[in-house]
Amino acid sequence: MCAQCYICDLCCVWNGSDSTLLASNQTLHTDRPDLPDCFQLSVLSWLPCIYLWVVFPIYLFYLKRNNRGYIMMSIMNRFKTVFGLLLWIVCWTDLFYTFHELRQGHTQPPIYFVTPLVLGMTMLLATFLIQFERLRGVQSSGVLFIFWFLSVLCSIVPFRSKILQASKEVRMYKLRFTTFYFYFALVVCELVLCCFNEKPPLFSNVVTDPNPCPETTAGFLSTITFWWFTRMAIKGYRMPLEAKDLWSMNPRDSSKVMVPKLLKEWEKEQSKAKSQAVYSKPPPKTTNHIVGEGGGESSPEEAEVLLSNQKAAPHQPSFLRALIKAFGPYFLIGSAYKVLQDVITFVNPQLLRMLISFTKQKGVPDWWGYSLAFLMFFTAFLQTLILHRHFQYCFVTGMNVRTAIIGAIYRKALVITNAAKRSSTVGEVVNLMSVDAQRFMDLTTFLNMLWSAPLQIVLALYFLWQNLGPSVLAGVAVMVMLIPFNAVIAMKTRAYQVEQMQYKDARIKLMNEILNGIKVLKLYAWENSFKEKVLTIRQKELNVLRKTAYLGALSTMAWTSAPFLVALTTFAVYVTVDENNVLDAEKAFVSLSLFNILRFPLNMLPQVISSMVQASVSLKRIQSFLSHDELDPHAVERKNTGTEFSVAVINGKFTWAKEDPAVLHNINVMVPQGSLLAVVGHVGCGKSSLISALLGEMEKLEGDVSVRGSVAYVPQQAWIQNATLRDNILFGKPYNEQKYTCVLEACALTPDLEVLPGGDMTEIGEKGINLSGGQRQRVSLARALYSDTDVYLLDDPLSAVDAHVAKHIFDNLIGPEGLLKGKTRILVTHGISFLPQVDNIMVMVEGRVSEMGSYQELLSQNGAFAEFLRNYSLEDIIEEDEATGRETFPLTLVSYISHHFYEKHKPHEKQKLIQAETAETGRVKAKVYLEYIKAVGPLLSVFICFLYGCQSAASIGANIWLSQWTNDASNNQTQENVHMRVGVYAALGIAQGILVMISSFTLAMGNIGAAKKLHNNLLVNKLHTPQSFFDTTPIGRIINRFSKDIYIIDEALPATVLMLLGTVFVSLSTIIVIISSTPIFAVVIAPLAFIYIFVQRFYVATSRQLKRLESVSRSPIYSHFSETVTGCSVIRAYGRHSAFILMSDMKVDDNQKSYYPGIVSNRWLGVRIEFIGNCIVLFAALFAVTGKENLNPGLVGLSVSYALQVTMSLNWMVRMSSDLENNIVAVERVKEYSETKTEAPWEVEDKKPPPEWPMEGNVEFHDYSVRYREGLDLVLKRLTLNVKGGEKIGIVGRTGAGKSSMTLCLFRLLEAAAGEITVDEVKIAEIGLHDLRSKLTIIPQEPVLFSGTLRMNLDPFERYSDEEVWKALEHSHLQKFVSNQPAKLELECAEGGENLSVGQRQLVCLARALLRKTRILILDEATAAIDLETDDLIQSTIRTQFEDCTVFTIAHRLNTIMDYTRVLVLDKGQIAEFDTPTNLISQRGIFYSMAKDAGLTQ
Repeated sequence: MCAQCYICDLCCVWNGSDSTLLASNQTLHTDRPDLPDCFQLSVLSWLPCIYLWVVFPIYLFYLKRNNRGYIMMSIMNRFKTVFGLLLWIVCWTDLFYTFHELRQGHTQPPIYFVTPLVLGMTMLLATFLIQFERLRGVQSSGVLFIFWFLSVLCSIVPFRSKILQASKEVRMYKLRFTTFYFYFALVVCELVLCCFNEKPPLFSNVVTDPNPCPETTAGFLSTITFWWFTRMAIKGYRMPLEAKDLWSMNPRDSSKVMVPKLLKEWEKEQSKAKSQAVYSKPPPKTTNHIVGEGGGESSPEEAEVLLSNQKAAPHQPSFLRALIKAFGPYFLIGSAYKVLQDVITFVNPQLLRMLISFTKQKGVPDWWGYSLAFLMFFTAFLQTLILHRHFQYCFVTGMNVRTAIIGAIYRKALVITNAAKRSSTVGEVVNLMSVDAQRFMDLTTFLNMLWSAPLQIVLALYFLWQNLGPSVLAGVAVMVMLIPFNAVIAMKTRAYQVEQMQYKDARIKLMNEILNGIKVLKLYAWENSFKEKVLTIRQKELNVLRKTAYLGALSTMAWTSAPFLVALTTFAVYVTVDENNVLDAEKAFVSLSLFNILRFPLNMLPQVISSMVQASVSLKRIQSFLSHDELDPHAVERKNTGTEFSVAVINGKFTWAKEDPAVLHNINVMVPQGSLLAVVGHVGCGKSSLISALLGEMEKLEGDVSVRGSVAYVPQQAWIQNATLRDNILFGKPYNEQKYTCVLEACALTPDLEVLPGGDMTEIGEKGINLSGGQRQRVSLARALYSDTDVYLLDDPLSAVDAHVAKHIFDNLIGPEGLLKGKTRILVTHGISFLPQVDNIMVMVEGRVSEMGSYQELLSQNGAFAEFLRNYSLEDIIEEDEATGRETFPLTLVSYISHHFYEKHKPHEKQKLIQAETAETGRVKAKVYLEYIKAVGPLLSVFICFLYGCQSAASIGANIWLSQWTNDASNNQTQENVHMRVGVYAALGIAQGILVMISSFTLAMGNIGAAKKLHNNLLVNKLHTPQSFFDTTPIGRIINRFSKDIYIIDEALPATVLMLLGTVFVSLSTIIVIISSTPIFAVVIAPLAFIYIFVQRFYVATSRQLKRLESVSRSPIYSHFSETVTGCSVIRAYGRHSAFILMSDMKVDDNQKSYYPGIVSNRWLGVRIEFIGNCIVLFAALFAVTGKENLNPGLVGLSVSYALQVTMSLNWMVRMSSDLENNIVAVERVKEYSETKTEAPWEVEDKKPPPEWPMEGNVEFHDYSVRYREGLDLVLKRLTLNVKGGEKIGIVGRTGAGKSSMTLCLFRLLEAAAGEITVDEVKIAEIGLHDLRSKLTIIPQEPVLFSGTLRMNLDPFERYSDEEVWKALEHSHLQKFVSNQPAKLELECAEGGENLSVGQRQLVCLARALLRKTRILILDEATAAIDLETDDLIQSTIRTQFEDCTVFTIAHRLNTIMDYTRVLVLDKGQIAEFDTPTNLISQRGIFYSMAKDAGLTQ
């Protein structure tokens, strides 16, 4: 029995009352419509009840699971409860009244019993829910809000009809009349109360949080419309947001909750995979780490494990499953919203059909049209709300996934083995964090399209088929044909993108090298050669961009013309197939709006699939990283065993990776409690490996290792965090002043603190960039000393410091009298002078312990140790130790500069050497846009806009023509001009397509031209910038301009401009169409436009600043991570991993704190803007109804279907204008660095020196003074000296005396503050820089090589023949090495010359000098990095090859300059002594004391 009949039966009664459910003459065909009583009492009354009872069980389950603490009973809550009980009483009053009537003999239909009963029960349920929600801490209930809203909605009809009945004086039931109005009033009150929020629950974190996210306490209405975000939008509009304005993270989104959630699922997956793997291989051999009990039987077991791993390959733990389990349920809520939204989408085309048919019919009452208009508005608005809820769920899931993945990778990176670490570089792992986690985040936002797109396509086709019949298939065929076309374009574009990325990487790599070696380029005057190299790569890159632009134009054409082509084929087929088929307005415009719905899923599907492919690659990478082996935490026994040995290794055999051969064999070491053991041996004999083995960093193959108590570790390469100096030393321990000063004293750091600008509060750059090598090492020692542990592992800490400092540290810290006496110390060292003072010495040879004992014992054994001592004869040791200049020049110089700078300018705050990069705030100046337009070309810009205008005109033309065509139907003149109609329609549409292509192509060309211009200006300026700029600006900041900002100008900006122009013209044409069909619409435009601009300004200001904050807070995540990876052995040794994990989590949360409001701002904007779009639909429909008499159905269809489309473009227009503002900043930043101050011109035409200058090589300083930058002190003060051609001058002095500055002055890297330098009668200040620099030769302190061939490194301009190059190599002792290489001169040098040893690099620099062979040679002597042999080679070559040249040597080892003509001693920037070496020694001045220290005189 059907429901309708059933309801009629309930209403039916013997007296034949109005029992029909719907009577059409009473509803549709009257100007005062009303619904029958039966319908009012059944359907309208039951709807809200059914809703509440259906939702109740689900909601109850949800409330049971989520308890937020209870809320105190408030006045509002009491009112709600009382009203609920009153409603129950009112409903049952009706029920009892019916019983009363029954007793009186008035029989009523059954419905009068059923409805009040059901309503009363439902009201009791609602009252129960009000209280239950309070106890569960729900502040605002969506379920009840919808219930009350439905109740009010359904009561409006009876409300009106009761008034109508009363006015018609129909017989009324007085009591029922009264109870109904009571009911209505109470329901309205409940609805109003439901809009307000309860107080937050007791003990919730909202109360304690200083800046909680208002979302947690927002009401239902506020949540669905994102009203709670408005406060931030207003704040962001008034003034630029700062980090302190951001809300705290919702606890459920924080790393603390998200990461463990994912890791828990991942561990389940792993253990499942392990347990499966166990079954598939022999049970006993399941251990991850093999401990061979009986000595050498480890290899067969190893093979066994490897084999079984291959067998067990199918059981890999699935990271995807872990992700789905952790985040699936929350994501599914979003999917549920998506289903709803997809279904509602198709309501509006149906309403449009009714609206058009309404305008066709005469004599239909107006109220029907109005209700259709409001229905259209209401469905559109509902769709907006639902869609944005869905997006909110998706984006939050994406954010959570990113948080969890970053956290998981970070935690894993702290515990992976060295073998695993080798398989993925730091860069790759950072990429996992940045790129791959990002891909997952992007995918989650569109993932629902995978099933939603087919659903939408199927629904659309179903409605189209109903509308046009089989002709639809023609349109579908066109769509299907466009898919491969788009796919091919996408494939080609992808290929081009990869190619372009390669060029970009090559260009950035080259730029990185240029900027790192900029000083060398300037000294050699090589800038032009490298500029050409960059520009050739850039040209290739632009060519690829141009190809991509051709493809882009094609795909834009496909994307704009697709709906049109589909419509054209469908309509053409429809009218030609059958003469009776008439294309009227209903069919045409309803089909058009359905085609527009189709357009989105069809375009999204390929994108979703491609991003799924990318994400699956990322998934594999992340999964393999998370499956790497971990270090065995039990490799080293840490228990405090009772022996007197605090470090013991028994039969140790160790390797770096299981599959590698062992590095350490048969190690037996016992270190007694409190003794000092020195470990010595040649390079590469396994000294550092031994330390790593004691730390548990190596794979233990055999034996036992035990370390008693806590450990402090000083690595060979000091690891410094990017924090203050004090934080680096404390390393998480509490600050104790007395202990701290004591530590600084012992590590000889006190004098350094006086030089550093902020004392121990100085911020240390990444990798300790603003400390010298020695200072870094001493900070690392100080950290170990401060940590106050039981065992100290010191890996060659004294190699990087000066001799006297090393002695100080040994005496005060490590040695028998040092602070560490009584602690167990293991010291790896090369310094032989300390060996007599240690307790035991262990000599290592090729990974074995060759001998062990005290100094005297080993000397008497005359074994490997005695030979080791003889190799490093004492004289060499002293020389080597005398290398006082180890704290290399630029660093001391930088600290010197900053010190003086701060003394003058900033007295007391915490100081930084490098100024923080300024993040722009506020609106982007119009000037920047003009700059960009100028770069594109003003005429071209105007032409582009003109093309866009034409394209819109063509599109409007086509649609107006279509509406004319549909009007033929009503005038019955269809057949005669079908061909003409189809032809013109096609012509207009195709014209539009071609215009689209031309315009997007012209735009791309303009953008590429601009990109080329901006990059060239930047490059040329940077190569002309003086050295001082590079000293004070971090390279990363300059590289950023060349990479990120140029990338934005190349790729992001053009795309944004393209979209923006597109959406602007679409919105304009919509408004033009609506106004032309219903002119009265113009009245509404002003207020709507006002609201639009208002919202847009709020959004842009806020979102721009949020994006900036987000990008500023993103880089610390990655820099902290790469820092952690490089220092993970130190972190593990000190047992600080949990603290570092916390730090990383905090950084991620800080980043998400600015990302989350960014997502919400988009939702907030979406709801507001789409509301404006929905208003446009409403007004277009309303005015169509009012002007129905003088409008034809074609025009109505045209204006409303245009209005239905506009929402999307309005939304994108704001987004794109905001993106444009964000991206145009790149132009501003590039511009800023293209206009920095430049150095003197490279060539001065009228002052060119003669080509053979300098002939003699006479150099004269006359009253010469110099300073590094304006406002700093002089470094050299009034030097006057005269050097004859061919003299050999040694320059000596303590660190910071100005030795290096003298050489920089000769090359004019520093310009004179007073006085002048002349070389062979030419004043060097007057000639061009290249003319000067190419005539001088320098062998710099640090050898800088560029990646490229060896030949390019010697002679980038190709000025010399191969013979000359070989000759230079022969004299620089490199000929044997190079001729042994298969590639000879074409030998590829790695970046920074990594594949050559330091000594070889130094010799390459010598070869460069020999090739140039100018009259003046400056030799900035290499410091400790170089071995003694290489040094001797260089000295002898210089003595023979540069015999007749003027040579200036900055000496660190005095024995190299004892035979020079004269020695210049500098002190504090002035000449202290200047004479022959013998005279200076006899004078017993500064030089004498230095020579005495070096042991060269008695």
